[in-house]
Amino acid sequence: MRKEKFSSGSIFHVFNRSIAHFGIFKNPDNAQRFIEALDYYNNFEFKKKFSLARKEQEFNYQNLLLPRPTIYIKFLSYCIMPDHYHLLVKILVENYLSKFINDVGNSFTRFFNIKFERKGPLWESSFKVVRVRSDQQFLHLSRYIHLNPTTAGLVDRPEDWLFSSYRDIISDTCFLKEVLKEYSIDNVAAYKRFVEDNKDYQRKLKLIEKLSIE
Repeated sequence: MRKEKFSSGSIFHVFNRSIAHFGIFKNPDNAQRFIEALDYYNNFEFKKKFSLARKEQEFNYQNLLLPRPTIYIKFLSYCIMPDHYHLLVKILVENYLSKFINDVGNSFTRFFNIKFERKGPLWESSFKVVRVRSDQQFLHLSRYIHLNPTTAGLVDRPEDWLFSSYRDIISDTCFLKEVLKEYSIDNVAAYKRFVEDNKDYQRKLKLIEKLSIE
């Protein structure tokens, strides 16, 4: 039983990794399906499994960052990496986060196991959470999440990673100015500088961490 209280209005960094760092999201279709599952299960009007809703063409994905009236949580940033994911979310409905993440995780596990004819769990453990308690922590977490692909050497620029919220946030001023009011930076150019000025430093820290383990 989790001790965290996912109270309305609180913000959390949610993350998890696949068993043995297995590249469950290396295939772009798998990564996109996970994002769509995040959108589908974040809706108190859903009445059937995601796979069935897709099959019957009853679900149309639009954008994970755009909130609807029927959602439980608000997505503030996200990044889906080859073997793990990061979500920065705001709780809108009390104590629903655990059920939501479990629904998404179980749905993706079923899909993946059927697709690749395997059995057993897919995730390293239950999902992990860190409560965000300050604006500074929030901004640094959003930067860390958006720089994950460049830190790992997967792309040169964070906006080149398709399975991240960064491209949307820096491509349309409406996100920082109107949709994502939780960000204290509401200027696209300023946020872009804030993130990308730290790119080399974050990559260097990752390299130091790797060398210290090997």
